[in-house]
Amino acid sequence: MFLKGFYTIGMLIVSNIFMTLAWYGHLKLQQMKITDGWPLIAVILLSWVIAFFEYSVMVPANRLGFDGNGGPFSLIQLKVIQEAVNLVVFMIVATLIFKGVPFHWNHGAAFCCLIAAVYFAFMD
Repeated sequence: MFLKGFYTIGMLIVSNIFMTLAWYGHLKLQQMKITDGWPLIAVILLSWVIAFFEYSVMVPANRLGFDGNGGPFSLIQLKVIQEAVNLVVFMIVATLIFKGVPFHWNHGAAFCCLIAAVYFAFMD
């Protein structure tokens, strides 16, 4: 059961890296003048290609981790974990790729609230 939880969370991290790149990576590519003149439909298609890899990892992660399939997490717990992972991955990507994006105290407070949400989601 421990390994299923470990693999599920690892796969959620990988899928959220792809998701963050699909949703926000095009903004960095635009800043770098790579996709600056691309029509919106081309940017959307690029994001869909990246999102395909997100779904290729996210769907198996949810199947593996869901307690209805023998995994360790309830549906709600899976969602709360995914959201917490999403914000952690986003903060790391924003800090590393979008240099100069400020991190304020309220961002830290919001992060603490998410950690509390994970805690409460796992309470019986």
